Amino acid sequence: MKKLYTFLVAGLLAATTFAQTPEKMSYQAVVRDSGDALVTNLAVGMQISILQTTATGTAVYIETQTPTTNINGLVTLEIGTGSVVSGDFTTIDWSTGLYFIKTETDPTGGSSYTITGTSQLLSVPYALHAKTVTQPTYNVNTFYAELGGYVIEINTDGTHGLVAAMQDQGLSNWYEANDLLSNAANHDVNGAKFKDWRLPTKRELNLMYVQRTNIGATSYYWSSTEYDYYFAWFQYFDNGSQSPSGKNSPTSVRAVRAF
Repeated sequence: MKKLYTFLVAGLLAATTFAQTPEKMSYQAVVRDSGDALVTNLAVGMQISILQTTATGTAVYIETQTPTTNINGLVTLEIGTGSVVSGDFTTIDWSTGLYFIKTETDPTGGSSYTITGTSQLLSVPYALHAKTVTQPTYNVNTFYAELGGYVIEINTDGTHGLVAAMQDQGLSNWYEANDLLSNAANHDVNGAKFKDWRLPTKRELNLMYVQRTNIGATSYYWSSTEYDYYFAWFQYFDNGSQSPSGKNSPTSVRAVRAF
């Protein structure tokens, strides 16, 4: 009785995913015949199926290829570039549940597939997955608890920007300000835990000043921007003026973080 041998996956999804068209997924496998001998330096026929939910689930995409094994029986191919049997690789919604790759192989190069293997996709390349994952969008000049504070700057599509904390983190000289923020990052800040709070730059500090009423900032605050070796920029939030101050001066600290 002929025995079926599954593939030894040598680098599934680990090699390359390209952003340009056509989208593709790198796949490697070692091919052995029914006698457990390596199939070397030969063209083999392969049918590749992307199955959804389970190892016996519905095939959302099927293609065929005829790659050639190397001297070690290793075959390398790019799923998404073969002859399409059914489905559309570019429209697979990778965010909806589990996916499996089923490979069927004919060591003689034809379509009489005698070697079958199925492997779960434990991860999906980011370039493919990012297309089907909805990115949250936010508005500038708005408080978001899940971001840890008040959005004072946003990109054009509303997905990334800068958040200001809703309370001061205390008084500190410039040298110890980041240590103060590091300690704050280990606790709840505005109801959210983040470890990337930092001093605002001189420009970002002015964005905070513009929104001073909304974020409840009434003091004078350090920026991370140095004036020279002994001085760094700070800003008065009563009149908006920015000036250099000695780095040893006790000054208020208000954190920001990028998202």
